[in-house]
Amino acid sequence: MNGILLINKPAGMTSHDVVNIARKSLHTKKVGHCGTLDPDATGVLVLCIGKATKALQFLTSEQKEYIATLTLGTSTDTYDSSGVVLEEKEFQGVDDVEKVLKSFLGKQKQLPPIYSAIKVNGKKLYEYARHNEKVDIQPRDIEILEIELLKQLDNHIQFRVLCSKGTYIRSLCVDIAKKLGYPGHMSHLLRSRSGHFDLKDCFSIDELKEGKVQFLSLEEAFKDYKHYIVDDENIVYHGKLIRSDIDHQVVVVNRDGKVLAVYGPNGNGYLKSIRGLF
Repeated sequence: MNGILLINKPAGMTSHDVVNIARKSLHTKKVGHCGTLDPDATGVLVLCIGKATKALQFLTSEQKEYIATLTLGTSTDTYDSSGVVLEEKEFQGVDDVEKVLKSFLGKQKQLPPIYSAIKVNGKKLYEYARHNEKVDIQPRDIEILEIELLKQLDNHIQFRVLCSKGTYIRSLCVDIAKKLGYPGHMSHLLRSRSGHFDLKDCFSIDELKEGKVQFLSLEEAFKDYKHYIVDDENIVYHGKLIRSDIDHQVVVVNRDGKVLAVYGPNGNGYLKSIRGLF
């Protein structure tokens, strides 16, 4: 029971809820997920099963794609539909929506929502929020690689965004609303892609419960990584250094393409083992 499992997470369920269902359905405790989805969000949730849990840290993709709906006229403390309403303004139309969306392209600083799991001084931000405690939230570096308007109906704006890891779409929605002159919140979110893992390849929760799922191999999961081929697998099994001037992480494979480990530069002309995946 080893491999990568792609699940289309439904709304109203935490990412950990899905992990628990997988543990029960697949009869194994060794299940982890790559990148949390908010309870109200739906879409691609990548699970690692069995020995594949060793690969968790490497499969939290740098890029993710979302389909989001921004509702103008109402802001909430959580930046989404689940929160307490903070401000309301009658919707009287908007201009230049596409232009405003495009203004968010590129590298930038983003202030995360107070209702998030980011830790400050060892405590999660939402814990400060729930106890009405003040906390200094620092902006984070993010990048919006692509953004496009999909649909606009009255005060509802649906858009697609391709962004870097760590981007909060709730914060993006609030910032877009401000630029359009309204309070706003994220009313729906679908993660359509995480790295090269696509929604069309995901299984439903019902299929998971019924055991009607298929795993992806580590070879499929790491197909977009740079590969380094070794003739002698024992080098990897014993965690030995590999002489190389490569300056980035690589997936080490044998002659047959079997994934053995992830290696990275040690700064002295060698690659060192970061994690064995055998």
